[in-house]
Amino acid sequence: LNIHKTFSSPHGGGGPGAGVILAKGKLVDFLPVPLIEKDEKGYYFWNYNVKHTIGKIRAFYGNIVPLLKAYYYLLALGGKGIRAVTNISVLNTNYFISLLKDIKGLHIPYSSSTPRKHEVVVSASSVFNETGVSTFDIAKALLDRGVHPPTIYFPLIVREALMIEFTESESKEEIERYAEYLEEIIETAYRNPEEVKKSPRYTSIGRLDEVKASKPNSYIPSYRVYLKRGQNILCSKH
Repeated sequence: LNIHKTFSSPHGGGGPGAGVILAKGKLVDFLPVPLIEKDEKGYYFWNYNVKHTIGKIRAFYGNIVPLLKAYYYLLALGGKGIRAVTNISVLNTNYFISLLKDIKGLHIPYSSSTPRKHEVVVSASSVFNETGVSTFDIAKALLDRGVHPPTIYFPLIVREALMIEFTESESKEEIERYAEYLEEIIETAYRNPEEVKKSPRYTSIGRLDEVKASKPNSYIPSYRVYLKRGQNILCSKH
């Protein structure tokens, strides 16, 4: 069970590294150990005596914080609350889709008329083909407008993909503002693509050299590291 988003946990550094494993009764004897069980007196204990267990899977505890957070979130909302936030999240996504229809260069692949659920994948392939401005550039330009860019280049089957997910906590005004920013960036891309390609310009750190930044020996994440290594800073501040 993926606890990302629907159960309150963020992606983090590529994902919280935690999930709830569900299994039918006939698979209990094959589950990894230990299992948490309750004895006749009501005390919980770790049961290592599982007949056909596949053994332990790395650390037993795992990343426990996202699991607890998801559990508390479910308890706080209850059944009616979970349904309500789900409906709002789906409504937010489909309202956002309605705002994208008139933005030049963007399209929603695989039947744009079909309602989406908690997220929508948008392709900016036309923008890239006609201006040379990539999804990566668009994401950087969003940073200049004070909003966090969405997941990009996923799924891989969609060219120049932006995966945008609005939760139940986003207001109508915030959704409209996000759409306005995208439209503004893309209009700039068609008018002056180099301006978008230089983004971000107003963040504390500008565009990094992607090749050097991917190499630990040359990547300088802070001024302290720069002083320690005695190398030139790899990023420029615009």
